[in-house]
Amino acid sequence: MTQQHNAPSLGYHILAIITIFVWGTTFASTKVLLQHDLTPSEIMLYRFGIAYALSWFCSRKLFANSLADEFFLAIAGFTGGTIYFLAENTALQYTITSNVALIVCSTPILTVLLAILCIKAERITGKLIAGSLIALAGMGLVILNGKILKFNPLGDTLAFIAALSWAIYSVVLRRFDGRYSMWFVTRKIFFYGIITMLPVILFDDEPLHLEAFAHPAVSLNMLFLGIIASMICFYSWNVVLEKLGTIRASNYLYSQPIVSLVCSVAILHEPLTIIAIVGTLFILFGIYVAQNGLPPWRKS
Repeated sequence: MTQQHNAPSLGYHILAIITIFVWGTTFASTKVLLQHDLTPSEIMLYRFGIAYALSWFCSRKLFANSLADEFFLAIAGFTGGTIYFLAENTALQYTITSNVALIVCSTPILTVLLAILCIKAERITGKLIAGSLIALAGMGLVILNGKILKFNPLGDTLAFIAALSWAIYSVVLRRFDGRYSMWFVTRKIFFYGIITMLPVILFDDEPLHLEAFAHPAVSLNMLFLGIIASMICFYSWNVVLEKLGTIRASNYLYSQPIVSLVCSVAILHEPLTIIAIVGTLFILFGIYVAQNGLPPWRKS
């Protein structure tokens, strides 16, 4: 009986790891698009637009069963789409990348706090606290890597808003557990993300750079962001949140700096330091502890 229960659960843990891995590689695609003069808000509009259009093939339901559910779907699209991407990308214009990465990666802790306050089914445990603290320490080592933080009130506040908005998104999604097709929920999130981003686009002085799609690099990277990183990964992450619970799933967000570290070493040929290696081990051990508790230390 235990094996039947754990086998499906293991599949959702693997799905969480794959999703985080894909999201950890999106910085390279986004960087290519920014180099072709596309704005952060424009990139989000296109990637969500592609995801929304294709997700119609997976769900044709138009509206939620109640006005309240429709409202919370709008909140999810606004927080997990518009606010998160705008706050994070704008923060990078005012403060250093290390600050943004470190603050945004506090999302699991904020998610835990919100889930405990808002979701009765979620509860905090000793292993969760211990694992979160260990992973957070490792995350700090990987991101900072010996660098010194330079605080910027505006940039750091925007980074915190990004982290908080994703935590709200994760908690709001639990409202729909088992009551709607997850493809329907995901498609509506893209829709409301687009709707709430349009005013930003309209009031932006920058014109739309549609001519950039003539470059194969722009088209291919946008398709990757729209189809893989948005449509598929938002769906898979929403499934993970539903099946594993908000708190357990969110702990995998601690592993994002590891993916970024691997990409920076493999693609950008940046040096791999001892501090980064130690930080990676801390993160992996912290995630294990949060899920399973401290291993039994037995004397041979």
